[in-house]
Amino acid sequence: MNEVHWSKEELIAYILLFAAHSDFKESNHERNVIISKVDMNTFQRIHDEFDDDNDYQSIQKIQDALKFHDYKKEDLSALFKEIMVLFHSDGDFDVLERNMFTVLKRLLD
Repeated sequence: MNEVHWSKEELIAYILLFAAHSDFKESNHERNVIISKVDMNTFQRIHDEFDDDNDYQSIQKIQDALKFHDYKKEDLSALFKEIMVLFHSDGDFDVLERNMFTVLKRLLD
């Protein structure tokens, strides 16, 4: 796999897309949260890349990019808050999203 050199903005978009797909659908509310973080061109480019990746590739890319950007505990805490905003944006924080949040905390923390 090629090294990932996303900007922090691109990394956030990719992580939020990964999280949004935890319940196998991407709601308009979730999409709007992601678009509020990045411009439309970045969103589309990252979305296309995300669509081409499987879960294993996504997790590897996320972990590599977090290391590349030297994410600290405070950075991860802010990231987890953004993920929670995303999960609550459609008014339904379901069991799949709760499970994904737990998995992301274990993988990234």
